[in-house]
Amino acid sequence: MDQLTLITILLPAALGIIMIGLGLELTLADFKRVKQRPKAVLVALFCQFVLLTLVAFGLSELLHLPPELAVGLVLLSASPGGPVANLYSYLYKGDVALNITLTAINAIIAAVALPIIVNLALAHFIHDDQKIGLQFSKVIQVFSIIIVPVIIGMTLRHYQPHLAHRLNKPVKIFAIGFLILIMVGAISQEGKKMLDYAAQVGVATALFCIASLNIGYFVPRLFNIEEAQARACAFEIGIHNGTLAMTIAITVLGSTAIAIPAAIYGIVMLFFTWIFGSIISRKDVKAEDNPAHLSLNRDVIELGVK
Repeated sequence: MDQLTLITILLPAALGIIMIGLGLELTLADFKRVKQRPKAVLVALFCQFVLLTLVAFGLSELLHLPPELAVGLVLLSASPGGPVANLYSYLYKGDVALNITLTAINAIIAAVALPIIVNLALAHFIHDDQKIGLQFSKVIQVFSIIIVPVIIGMTLRHYQPHLAHRLNKPVKIFAIGFLILIMVGAISQEGKKMLDYAAQVGVATALFCIASLNIGYFVPRLFNIEEAQARACAFEIGIHNGTLAMTIAITVLGSTAIAIPAAIYGIVMLFFTWIFGSIISRKDVKAEDNPAHLSLNRDVIELGVK
């Protein structure tokens, strides 16, 4: 099978399966839940699509990234989270329901915001007249990649819940395998550039990951959003959909170089997310070891009994 077939057919089809898997985990109730946590959702979306975009542009300028890598980092910043964020939120006592809601809302907004943000990056770094945001066909392509499969997955879950449940695990396994496959493909095709840019890309993605997690956690805390919800925001904002970013880079923008930051991020993210989760988990240990905290809990229990 030639490379053109791989790029134009297999990559979008495989990503479509992954996004259907995302839809299998969503219901209309996940969208309606916004009314219960409006402040947390609005703050998280502001962090995702405004602050992180500024961070990606800033890091690209500060580290003097080559134009295509800079666009790749900005593309990554605009890519929403997904089921992996829900898993980390569960492991580190975040508000998983909020994660699911943010995933649902992010998928909708990203279909519109991502072409605009990438368009700005292309104009700023590459000065390309063929911008994604100015080509209606490419906007429709991005929309189709993100929204249509999610709707299919949600519809399947609604009308065939048992089948959706059976498909959930195989699709997740496929998603992991596909991510590894396109990471290897992008790295092998851009092997020489990877070596040339390894230090820059590694530093850029590491700093971006650290910034994403911390912005996602501390900005909500500044707005007095409770701990569990702040953790959910941190993982939703800090864990970007690298598969989506790489597929758009290769299929829509036609550049494996633009896919490199997302490929590296997929590796770097695992390490820094684990460190971040371990650090915030220390709060739980300290709270459990704090006699005043235990005393307060006993008082609350006694009050409830009375």
